Amino acid sequence: MSWTRRKPMEAMMPAQEGHRLARTLSWPHLLALGVGAIVGTGILTLIGVGADRAGPAVLLSFAIAGAICACAALAYAELSTMMPAAGSAYSYSYAVLGEGIAWIVGWSLILEYSLVVSTVAVGWSGYAAPLLTSVGFPELLTKGPELGGFINAPAIFIIAVVAGLLMLGTHESARLNSLLVLIKIATLSLFVAIALPAFDAQNLQPFMPFGFAKSMGPDGIERGVMAAAAIIFFAFYGFDAISTAAEEAKNPDRDLAIGIVGSLIACTLIYVLVAAAAIGAMPFTRFADSPEPLALILREMGQGQVARIVAIAAVIALPTVLLGFLYGQSRIFLVMARDGFLPQRLALISKRGTPARITAVTAVLVAIIAGVLPIDEIAALANAGTLIAFTAVGACLLILRRRMPDMKRPFRTPAATLVGMGAVLGCAYLFVSLPMKTILACFIWNAIGLGVYFLYGRRRATLGAG
Repeated sequence: MSWTRRKPMEAMMPAQEGHRLARTLSWPHLLALGVGAIVGTGILTLIGVGADRAGPAVLLSFAIAGAICACAALAYAELSTMMPAAGSAYSYSYAVLGEGIAWIVGWSLILEYSLVVSTVAVGWSGYAAPLLTSVGFPELLTKGPELGGFINAPAIFIIAVVAGLLMLGTHESARLNSLLVLIKIATLSLFVAIALPAFDAQNLQPFMPFGFAKSMGPDGIERGVMAAAAIIFFAFYGFDAISTAAEEAKNPDRDLAIGIVGSLIACTLIYVLVAAAAIGAMPFTRFADSPEPLALILREMGQGQVARIVAIAAVIALPTVLLGFLYGQSRIFLVMARDGFLPQRLALISKRGTPARITAVTAVLVAIIAGVLPIDEIAALANAGTLIAFTAVGACLLILRRRMPDMKRPFRTPAATLVGMGAVLGCAYLFVSLPMKTILACFIWNAIGLGVYFLYGRRRATLGAG
């Protein structure tokens, strides 16, 4: 039966020479790719949303989201070194859980990556638009129709630039990404250095004003530590993009684990420091509704010049998130094309060793979303798609430990049962903590996906043809 057939692990690497990716990335590149994808609009904006949902206990929300992501990251590290091929959670699910679950995971990853890339591109456009309009650029071309404009040209432009870099060469784009990541870390370090000395313990009282579990407030907004964690979770993922680079890692046995686990540890430390500095610097109610909470805190502290530096650095470094997620999405599309779920001619590799065709197709899709469609109401859907993928990865870890206990594992996750259960149960709890309209929209998206699978994908799968 097609739904349960599994792809052999030895068949993950493409047999045809023209379909293989070039191995050009070492562990520093992978580490920078992960940090670049993780640290972005999440910490720059969601700390305000999280504080609104949980109060000072947003610190606990960050810790919970980070711990659940740590379990998922350890599972990714083991599986990616066992199966060093592009495709990430989709590929692992195909080999362990079967074709049907793999399709759902792949469909969910399409949702995650598309919405993240589009959301970040629109966010970058929001910073760039005032600069452009001040020199005569038409305002109608800086926002989509839902905001009274015609098309969001800056968002389309930045997607085109990043896609062009990726098509030029993975190694070249990774080097530029590493430089921009250093700028980003330096910017957040500057914020912590200024805000942390102003820490006032009184700003942490009361610590948990909205309770722990998700509950509906009188204003119709769901609040609580877990409600905040389910949204803040957006700020943590991105390390999964590293697993899509498995086929391009020079030494996947070592480099993938360093990149995945190392980037999450580094980002968790950065986030906790930034959150503590922000919450301690002033009462959370003063920045909870701000779209730029870090800059607001600095201005309130009389550091207007530093606030401008933070904003400018954010514009410069934000494309690293686009690069990480556009890279990951193109690699997942690449593997789905190899498997027959997309036209196989899209899986061809260019002379520079990059999947130029699928990268261009991916860029066009996300540019349409960013340039025309309203995305503010559906951006939270990215979390739902990611949680499905992380749950599947945790399940794959547990199943393979029982099914193939003696299989070679270049990286062995410590306390695998505990880690796997932490990923599965933790992600499931975060999923039910999402807003109900997000959960409903996720089910609708996957219902559409199942329709596509049964009407198109199942018959075209290369595994069935073989």
